[in-house]
Amino acid sequence: PKCLDGLVKTLRDVVNSPYAPEYDIAGITDPFLHIRLLKLLHVLGQGDADASDCMNDILAQVATKTESNKNAGNAILYECVETIMSIEDNGGLRVLAINILGRFLSNRDNNIRYVALNMLMKAITVDAQAVQRHRATILECVKDLDASIRKRALELVYLLVNESNVKPLTKELIDYLEISDQEFKGDLTAKICSMVEKFSPDKIWYIDQMLKVLSEAGNFVKDEVWHALIVVISNASDLHGYTVRALYRAVQTSIEQESLVRVAIWCIGEYGDMLVNNVGVLNIEDPITVTESDAVDVVEIAIKHHSSDITTKAMAMVALLKLSSRFPSCSERIRDIIVQNKGSLVLELQQRSIEFNSIVEKHQNIRSTLVERMPVLDEATFSGRRAGSLPATVSTSSGTSLNLPNGVAKPAAAPLVDLLDLSSDDAPVPSSSGNDFLQDLLGVDVSPASVQPGTSQAPKAGTDVLLDLLSIGSPPVQNNSTPSDILSSSQDNKSSVAILDGLSPAPSGGAASMIDLLDGFVPNSPKPEDNGPAYPSIVAFESSSLRLTFNFSKPPGNPQTTLIQATFTNLSPNVYTDFVFQAAVPKFLQLHLDPASGNTLPASGNGSITQTLRVTNSQHGKKPLVMRTRIAYKLNNRDVLEEGQINNFPRDL
Repeated sequence: PKCLDGLVKTLRDVVNSPYAPEYDIAGITDPFLHIRLLKLLHVLGQGDADASDCMNDILAQVATKTESNKNAGNAILYECVETIMSIEDNGGLRVLAINILGRFLSNRDNNIRYVALNMLMKAITVDAQAVQRHRATILECVKDLDASIRKRALELVYLLVNESNVKPLTKELIDYLEISDQEFKGDLTAKICSMVEKFSPDKIWYIDQMLKVLSEAGNFVKDEVWHALIVVISNASDLHGYTVRALYRAVQTSIEQESLVRVAIWCIGEYGDMLVNNVGVLNIEDPITVTESDAVDVVEIAIKHHSSDITTKAMAMVALLKLSSRFPSCSERIRDIIVQNKGSLVLELQQRSIEFNSIVEKHQNIRSTLVERMPVLDEATFSGRRAGSLPATVSTSSGTSLNLPNGVAKPAAAPLVDLLDLSSDDAPVPSSSGNDFLQDLLGVDVSPASVQPGTSQAPKAGTDVLLDLLSIGSPPVQNNSTPSDILSSSQDNKSSVAILDGLSPAPSGGAASMIDLLDGFVPNSPKPEDNGPAYPSIVAFESSSLRLTFNFSKPPGNPQTTLIQATFTNLSPNVYTDFVFQAAVPKFLQLHLDPASGNTLPASGNGSITQTLRVTNSQHGKKPLVMRTRIAYKLNNRDVLEEGQINNFPRDL
């Protein structure tokens, strides 16, 4: 506009005017007129490159000639910076403006420091490199006595973080975390954890920094932060030994930090054998000697500590159950610790105590299977759920690489393999692995591969089975029973076998039954109603030693539901004890098993065991029934497993 030249000339005259007592404030001639003229230039220069060029010289003159030792001068400089940052691009002027804000940060006046931080928050989107030069001064503001300045400076530091400076900035903030005020620790830990997760160059650095934060301020860390740490640890198979040793050291001095204790006992439960046997020692580690008893001590302290809440104690009990299998020499001591909670007023702990004690004392034949190492938890799926970008029952199946929270890229996860091939009506291929059958039932890995006893097979990427163990998701349920969250404080008492998530085992009447974890308190098996059209009986499974026969009926008015009476007959001359039947079905079916009529199968067909199954087919008329079975029993005190697959169900069930 034509008036621009006149405005520029007026401002230049005011800047260069001699001393005039009637307009002088703190040695500056009419600061109010300065500010009014700068505000007008701000409006005129915004979006107009020509107008911006006309005012560059006078803005530079105001920025360099105005003294900053008085409030009047600071007010003019602030308005000058505001104008420079809003007009069209001039790199040199913007650097000058940001340097003025940097000087403001060293001012003793809290208000000036605060407005400088606010302006730098805007400036970082325009010239981040110029703001980076003042990083040290901004970091000092994080340690300011004024709470508002601390919080604003922390937000600015977070915006300054990138891959090249994340390590020094994180170190500075963690060092300050040790001496920071209690009321500031929450904000500080949240920003540090977010920085580390977003820009971590590798997993070992991520784990180290998170352990430092948990050791200093674990009580201020949100649940999703330590959940994410466990997911990363689970995926870093080469760092399991290093991590469990680092956590063991940390928890010795920071037992009051709840989140640290939870991660530590989870890792000791999973990788306690690595801790004791010094597996995977790195060059950067100091040597450490830990006995089986020492590892159990940590978990016992956690379960008895006055500050431990229900979640921590429940996790500790799960860890003890796992250690009872990993450390047989400590099994009796572990059972004694577990039993101490049988009289707990907290139902969750009481139930776990009774069930786990029964497993340790009476069901050693299944204990090693129950407490195998957790399947690797998929990082991409978990991070997607945290961001709210994925529904809780969907696995990530993108074909491109995914950038993980710790900065390490890995191939995209494959979709969860359907146990019984839900994409077609073809019959599934039975697994040839006996020891891995439980994993097959859970949908972890259906490839026919043999697994040596005592080893665990890593599941395929993409599977999110057992994510509920960390309260971080809700995988799809394949039966009528609600899976129990191992770490949740509200466990459904309807099923005492929620540990076998996704499996539909049925309790049998005997005290040594695999599923009777409450010492045999199960009802008698109800008889199926003989209703609906007749269907031919089938021999569902037969071997040289055992026959399984299915009889079918349907309740009136409910064609989707089928009642199956299973009859087990012993074809051998030997009595079978501890007899347990388990079954799994694909997702379009729902399966409910009633208790069996007994758990001892007489020899040579001189009696049988019966059990009722209720199957609901959501694809009735479109897809036939299909089922995978597992039968376990003892023959002369020796465990026997028989597995099979049933594809010959009558049509229209």
